[in-house]
Amino acid sequence: MTNSIQQTLIAHTIQAVRELYSADIPESQVTLQETRKEFEGHITVVVFPVTRFSKKSPEQTGNDIGEFLQRTVPAISAFNVIKGFLNISFADQYWIALVNKKLIDASFGIFPSNGKKLMVEYSSPNTNKPLHLGHIRNNLLGYSVSEILKAYGYDVVKANLVNDRGIHICKSMLAWQKYGNGETPTLAGLKGDHLVGKYYVVFDKEYKKEIDTLKAQGQTEEEAKKNAPLIMEAQAMLQKWEAGEEEVIQLWKTMNGWVYEGFEKTYKQLGVDFDKFYYESNTYLLGKDIIQEGLDNGVFFRKADNSVWIDLTDEGLDEKLVLRGDGTSVYITQDLGTAQLKYDEFEMDESIYVVGNEQDYHFKVLFLILKKLGKPWAEGLFHLSYGMVDLPSGKMKSREGTVVDADDLMTEMIETAKARTEELGKTEGLDEEERASLYNTIGMGALKYFLLKVDPKKRLLFDPNESVDFQGHTGPFIQYTHARIKSVLRKASYNESIALGYPADLSVYEQDLIQALSRFPEVLEASAKEFSPAQLANYAYELAKLYNKFYHEESIIKAEDDTVKNFRLHLSAIAARIISESMRLLGIEVPERM
Repeated sequence: MTNSIQQTLIAHTIQAVRELYSADIPESQVTLQETRKEFEGHITVVVFPVTRFSKKSPEQTGNDIGEFLQRTVPAISAFNVIKGFLNISFADQYWIALVNKKLIDASFGIFPSNGKKLMVEYSSPNTNKPLHLGHIRNNLLGYSVSEILKAYGYDVVKANLVNDRGIHICKSMLAWQKYGNGETPTLAGLKGDHLVGKYYVVFDKEYKKEIDTLKAQGQTEEEAKKNAPLIMEAQAMLQKWEAGEEEVIQLWKTMNGWVYEGFEKTYKQLGVDFDKFYYESNTYLLGKDIIQEGLDNGVFFRKADNSVWIDLTDEGLDEKLVLRGDGTSVYITQDLGTAQLKYDEFEMDESIYVVGNEQDYHFKVLFLILKKLGKPWAEGLFHLSYGMVDLPSGKMKSREGTVVDADDLMTEMIETAKARTEELGKTEGLDEEERASLYNTIGMGALKYFLLKVDPKKRLLFDPNESVDFQGHTGPFIQYTHARIKSVLRKASYNESIALGYPADLSVYEQDLIQALSRFPEVLEASAKEFSPAQLANYAYELAKLYNKFYHEESIIKAEDDTVKNFRLHLSAIAARIISESMRLLGIEVPERM
């Protein structure tokens, strides 16, 4: 339903209350919603708030307002009242005009620039291991939110802050030095990130052996963890890195180089990209000037051991360390500095951090500190907090080598798509290259859609087999619907320049489809405002379902006359365009044929 008809209904409902009951109802109390499927109608006015003015029952009030609206709004063809709900139906001329004046235009649903710049920071991988299933959700969310916000009119900068320093990378480096025998990605036949991740797992196994040995010698677990030779060597390596020792720096550059090559391949397969990379090795010393600024203006205070803190107890939090007593940074220090760096470089109106919900407290503190420091841009900061991803076999584990690897999962998805597609016989007439491309499109579409259709805040159980279902609430179902529409258009030799006629009357299936198509801009707007691709994903599914119902109930190519045929072909072409655009904003390709 277009905003214009909603605005018309709201305005006329306010007028109805004024003329019928001599009262003024605030616009905020006029509630419209889509009519529930079990009732006749297209849009519903909730009447209950009006009864305090009418002094009548909800049914009588609904009938009063329904009669008034039918007299004053030409588009309304009928109404019915169910308790306190006024269900309104629109005339065929309204739907035809909607197609003719709005939907047929290729620019329908395209928002003009709003003149605002926004940064979306996502991915943020560690360089000691490959990307895993959790990273996939992060990357898909970040990419899709970026594309949705672009479509909504923002100038979007996609940023990636790479965690390329610290004890974690030193663990992989040390294990490779000790046990690697000069192994390289080429020699091992492994992607670089997989090779480095292999040595992270090796470190952990050897470290545990040393802990067990020390415990057997009488040390407590805590003592053994601190005194194990491997962890002490890793800490010494980190100190050498921070001191700029050439041999360590060179090894760090080599192994990180392997990782970046691996990440690049994973990002390409995922279909995500970035405009700007930040590296923690360049930003970890930032923030100290901000700490001094906060000390000077009384936002921070120094304790006896020289450490610097902020008191957030008035905000229901606690005291937070922002600089150690020896002058070294903690995470919040560098995050303060990086936030300032990003703003200085891009001057964004808003900045979104796509990070898992285990960091909720950290971002609450970060944003609060920046506001207390008087940073005007801090009001535009937002943490897009998302839930973890589980598999039917249980929660993912890290370091033990049982993590659900992103590359392996994507390969498995493509293989599953291949098996399912061949089983259903949907590759007829395609050569080998076209089939391989189709399997990739379906497999990746299944993975992406399944992860994006759920509200980002919710924890998610990902079932690879369920996701590749051509009949369920899945990406492949929507992709197959798009291919079906394209097949219809090809068979009819459809040309968008053919005349758009006016059928004598529309079926309920045509009306429902037009109504759903007209909702695209409002769904896109809601997805953008709430940073939620799930709304757009679920809209694409509902639209595909409605098209399939229309397809099964109405003849298209064999319609009773050319006017009806051409109208239905135009409707089909619009549906294909909006399904394709909705899926594109989710980072999902749709095939032309299956």
